Formats: sequence, structure tokens, C-alpha cells
Amino acid sequence: MSSDKVRIAVVGAAGAFGMKHLDGLAHIEDAEVTVVSGTRPEPTQAVAEKYGVPTALLSYEEVLERDDVDAVILATPTGLHATQTQAALAAGKHVQVEIPLADSLADAEATLAAAEASDRVAMVGHTRRFNPSHQWVHQRIASGELGIQQMDVQTYFFRRTNTNAKGEPRSWTDHLLWHHAAHTVDLFAYQAGRIVQANAIQGPIHPELGIAMDMSIQLKSESGAICTLSLSFNNDGPFGTFFRYIGDTGTYIARYDDLVDGREEPIDVSQVAVSMNGIELQDREFVAAIREDREPNSSLRQVIDCYRVLGQLEEQLA
Repeated sequence: MSSDKVRIAVVGAAGAFGMKHLDGLAHIEDAEVTVVSGTRPEPTQAVAEKYGVPTALLSYEEVLERDDVDAVILATPTGLHATQTQAALAAGKHVQVEIPLADSLADAEATLAAAEASDRVAMVGHTRRFNPSHQWVHQRIASGELGIQQMDVQTYFFRRTNTNAKGEPRSWTDHLLWHHAAHTVDLFAYQAGRIVQANAIQGPIHPELGIAMDMSIQLKSESGAICTLSLSFNNDGPFGTFFRYIGDTGTYIARYDDLVDGREEPIDVSQVAVSMNGIELQDREFVAAIREDREPNSSLRQVIDCYRVLGQLEEQLA
């Protein structure tokens, strides 16, 4: 694929992250969104009209049958990720699935096997690899200017009811371990080396949601670096994930795409990449990998170790 645009279907388009992908794709010249898909007619049609997408569908099977779709981006409920990724690959479509790849190690491994048996690009939306803030740190690690000694990460939300990032009711239950911890487990290995030790404890199980609302995870990498990750759905305060990198030559704090040093002095990361939007940057990598017929950063092969660590932690917690 050397000249024509990559024709993409965004599945789960009316959700919080589906719309973030549509916003990002609008800035990518080599991409064309030909289909949006969802489960509810009115919101799906409204998103199609807002973004000027010609086709809105309610059936994933119909999406995969279309010859004007080269690739799919899955921004669907976590429990569907593995089976929908496998179905896309079986249909000959390139696929980027939102984090997490799966909510069990068995499903993650099965999806990796499907990807390795395919000649399609298969990628997971591990956005932290693409945020300019974390890219800036990664470049300094790669050049030998910085060695990570410790990462201290807080992932805090207020989710005592089943709502999404837009505050809307959700039909499925989010998960601290398989979703939110996945971001940090993968990023820590990406920045500090393969994880060789992992421990977890969790707080009480919520009576209605059936999940732990608080969790603490400790990690150690082969380099000797350590990571402490605190996660909560009980936090009634500033939301989001805050990463403190403690290195041998500096301390840095990343808040999504922004970066400051240990004294809260801003660091200019505007020249790190062509955009300051991590979602757009991960979509650019997906499109570029398809056009260049290469493995993308955050391929299933690259991120599978993260899910193996999560599987070990789940066994501990059980």
C-alpha cells in the first residue's frame, strides 16, 4: 500500500475513546475513515454526521465484510477486545485494539497466536508509549543520558458507579488490573527493562460492581529499577494518571502529554513528535506500519509480556 489512503472503520465510535480516535485520524493525511460502527443507532449516526463519515453500521460482522475497510480500530468494551481482534485478523483486516488486549492471559495469548498466524498489522493502544512526555523520557534512556531508578505512579478515578470517561452509563465494568494497571506495567518495562518481579494487594470488593476499588502493585525490572503503582476508583479528587520518574540524572513528572521536572518546571516536549496528542500519535504509527508493511510500536508481540505479568498478579490476588 504505497499511494492510496488506509481506509479505516472505527468500531465503538460513539464512546469516549472512539471519538478521540476520530479526532486524531482527522489530522492524518494517509488515513480515511470510511465506516463508523456502534450498538446504538442514534449516537452512531450522529457521530458519522459529525465527522463526515459516509457509512454508519450496527453490525461488526458487516464492518468486516466490507471491501472499503482495510483496517479497524476497536474502541469497544474490554470483554470484546480479544474475540473482535481475532475476527478482524481472520477477515484479513489490520487491527488496532484499544488497551487492554484482553481481560485474561489465556485470551491475550490466543490473540497473539492469531496475529502471528496473520500477515496483518496487529497493534494495541498502549498510549503511554506515544505520549510526547514519555517519548521524551524514552529518548533520553535510549541515548544513555538517563537511567530509571524508580517510577512512582498514581492512577486515580472516581468510579463508584458504572460510568465511562464522559460520565455516561456503561454496560460493562472497567477493571483496575486488566485495564488501568496495563498502562503502567507496559510503560515500566518499556522504560526500564523486562519485569522480573511483581506483587499486588487489593482492597475490598465493591458489593455491586464486583471488583476491587483500590489496588497497590510493586514491580522490579531486570535493570534493578522498581515501580510502585497505586490505583483507585474511590478517589474523589483530581483524576488521571501521574507518573514520577526518578532517574540517575534527573526527576520528571508526566501528566499525559505534559512533562515537568522534579521542581515542577515545564519541559518543552512540543518538538518530540508531529503532534502533542498521544492518541493521534498512536494512530499515526498504526497507519504508517500498514503503509510500510512493518511491525508497529506496541504490536501484540511487544506488549504480550505486560499481560503475562497481569496474569501472574491476578493469580496472586485470587
